[in-house]
Amino acid sequence: MTRGLRVVLRGPGAGVPRWLLVPAVVGFAFVIGPLVALTGAVEWSHFGELVTSEASRDALWLSLKTALASTVVCVVLGVPMAVMLARVRWRVLPVLRAMVLLPLVLPPVVGGLSLLYLFGRYGLLGRHLEALGVEIAFSTTAVVLAQSFVALPFLVITLEGAMRTSGERYERIAATLGAAPTTVWWRITLPLLRPALISGSVLAFARALGEFGATLTFAGSLQGRTRTLPLEIYLQRENDPGAAVALSLLLVVMAVLIVLVAYRRVGVPEGREWAAGLWRWGGRASAATGDEGEQR
Repeated sequence: MTRGLRVVLRGPGAGVPRWLLVPAVVGFAFVIGPLVALTGAVEWSHFGELVTSEASRDALWLSLKTALASTVVCVVLGVPMAVMLARVRWRVLPVLRAMVLLPLVLPPVVGGLSLLYLFGRYGLLGRHLEALGVEIAFSTTAVVLAQSFVALPFLVITLEGAMRTSGERYERIAATLGAAPTTVWWRITLPLLRPALISGSVLAFARALGEFGATLTFAGSLQGRTRTLPLEIYLQRENDPGAAVALSLLLVVMAVLIVLVAYRRVGVPEGREWAAGLWRWGGRASAATGDEGEQR
């Protein structure tokens, strides 16, 4: 074996080529370095004052509310979309998948313009909603729609990938035993997708929390109504750079905490794992009856 193909044989990274360490360290430094620089630029003596101003509190509260609402929208719409993409065999699915993933590659401002020409006062649907007295553009609802538009693909692709990886074995077995499709969905498919659903929801929430371009284009920047934390940071960058840096660090800390909390292992008793509607104990599988004494 050549020197370039040597592998690490000790520790948890056994089997990993040594040369991968160099680009990995460079990559970690590339991600962490800007955050360290941002931390060093904060005026810590005025940090509390900068992040607790009225405008900052309004922007933070609005961001949390709209990001949570948009995550709910993504879950309600994204889960059925992922199921269709992963399980249904339609010729038009490749086109639909491309359209679903389009917000990932579009500039956010283009997404905002698209929403504006759909839901705006003179938009395709907006003109009819306007006649009914419903105004969406430049409202809090517009913020939720903009965030949902850009965050939805993160949930869909996460769930679709998980469903394709898990396959349909357990669902087919349950169907042959007489389980109805709805029962299979709630008792088999959804428990199997729980980790992917959590991961996708976290990604969608984080993406919604940091959305800027589509929100500004479609919803504008009105304090307490449409000005989310990223918009407040952009505004403060012109007027008060110190406040912009403090709010940027606050947004980074929030994102890190959200990811850390959401990706913690779900509390499962030691030696026990959930798989396809069954609790597995030390290699044995039993129905989830709740009687742990018998299962042990």
